Amino acid sequence: MNSNARHERWIAFAMILPSIILLAIFVYGFIGWTGLVSVSKWDGIQPDYTFVGLDNYRQLFSRVAGGIAATRFYTGLWNTFFFTIFFLLLCVGFGLLLAILLDQKVKGEGIFRTIYLFPMAISFVVTGVVWQWIFAPGTESRPRGINALLGQLGLEHLKWGWYTDPTAIGPFHVALIPVFIAAAWQMIGYTMAMYLAGLRAIPDDLREAGRVDGASGIGVYRHIVMPLLRPITFSALIVLGHISLKIFDLIYTMTGKGPAFATDVPGIFMFETTFQGNHYAQGAAISVIMLLMVALVIIPYLIYSFRQEVEL
Repeated sequence: MNSNARHERWIAFAMILPSIILLAIFVYGFIGWTGLVSVSKWDGIQPDYTFVGLDNYRQLFSRVAGGIAATRFYTGLWNTFFFTIFFLLLCVGFGLLLAILLDQKVKGEGIFRTIYLFPMAISFVVTGVVWQWIFAPGTESRPRGINALLGQLGLEHLKWGWYTDPTAIGPFHVALIPVFIAAAWQMIGYTMAMYLAGLRAIPDDLREAGRVDGASGIGVYRHIVMPLLRPITFSALIVLGHISLKIFDLIYTMTGKGPAFATDVPGIFMFETTFQGNHYAQGAAISVIMLLMVALVIIPYLIYSFRQEVEL
């Protein structure tokens, strides 16, 4: 390696060194500090780093030792599970449908694309506030939001409490339904854009060859288009999955923990435990568990992506 190449490498390293330092401190450093707090006895304003091992984790997973905290934690995990499943189904299903419709070269495609992508331009906080207004049930004498609209349409029998309804069907709380809708409304445009880009990248010759072989319009999508879109589907599931597992801002602004923890998730539990209850060790334990949940989704995807790049 000549001196000029070596000099360029040192310049490149010097350019990224500040980013490496900041990343090491404010990301991995704080992750390590959170892990340290999660195995400590810190329970109050005054820091207490006395080592207690995995006691904070045992309290979260033991209904006997953890009491209400463990019950709430399990409820939050179930809510996150159902939220993730329905959120992914709605985003992927409707995103694919919208992409297929736009792929038909409809008039005003640019306008429709803008409308579908617009929700991504606003934050989850704004989305939560707006949809809170929409799903606010009001009272029997003064209905609000969707209930008011249903009343004007003569569909009073469809009125219900929406996110204020504490009804549970097994571990599933019906109050989560408005949350599914609000979250999907914001992210459907993302999957639509991904699928539309994938559809436009498929050569027309492949589709025409399928039609020549006797495939119907549905058959072309089923046997040719959809297999080619699998990498996009996989990427969308990973991105949306990690968003759903660490969801906080949308639910916190829209419903909070809900009636009887009906819309509670680990993010809200962690926030209230740490910054309202001052139970820093237990809050850190919840944070570490959330990190591990996200890692279970992200790490396999990173390994898969790295292997694909190596093969190419």
